[in-house]
Amino acid sequence: MSEFHFSLTPEEKEYLKGLAALSIRQKLEPDKDIVLPGPPTDRLNEKFGAFVTLKRQGRLRGCIGHLVGDRPLFETIERMAKAAAFEDPRFPPLDKRELKDLKLEISILSPLVPCPDPAKIEIGRHGLLIRKKGNSGLLLPQVPVEWDWDRETFLRQTCRKAGLPENAWKDPAARLFWFEAEVF
Repeated sequence: MSEFHFSLTPEEKEYLKGLAALSIRQKLEPDKDIVLPGPPTDRLNEKFGAFVTLKRQGRLRGCIGHLVGDRPLFETIERMAKAAAFEDPRFPPLDKRELKDLKLEISILSPLVPCPDPAKIEIGRHGLLIRKKGNSGLLLPQVPVEWDWDRETFLRQTCRKAGLPENAWKDPAARLFWFEAEVF
C-alpha cells in the first residue's frame, strides 16, 4: 500500500471541526437559525470517506463513518457528525447538556484496498476492515494505539467488531482490507 498523501491546512481542519460541531448544534437547537458555512477551499469538495468520532470526558460517545468517497468531503463530515451524535446504535441520542464536554475527532480515509499480508499491518498507520458472510467490522488506525494493542490483538478485535470469531481473519473466505487516515 502506498502511503496516503492527503493533508489539509490547519484552516481546513478547523473549518471541518467547526462544521461538525455546528451541524450537531443545528439539530439540537432547531429554534436557532444556525447556518452551516460553505467550504473555504476547493480541496474540501474532493470526495473521500470519513469518520466522525465523539468523545465525552475521554470516553467514546459516538462514532459513525462513510467508507466510500462518493460525495464532497465537507458534506460527508456534516452528515457523519449528525449520525455520530444521534444515530450510533451503541448510545442514546446526544443531549444538549453534553455539548460543553464534547470532543470531536475526524478521520479522513484513503481508499480501502485488500490487505496483501497481515504481517505488514503497522499499528498507528493502518485501519482494518474485515468482511465475511454478510458481517463486517472496521477499526480506525488510532484504535489499537489508544488501547495499546499489538498486531494480532488488532486483527482479533476487528473480527470481534464484525461479530466474527477472533481468528476469522485467517479464514480464506474472509476479506481483509486496510487503509490509512488523516486524523485530527
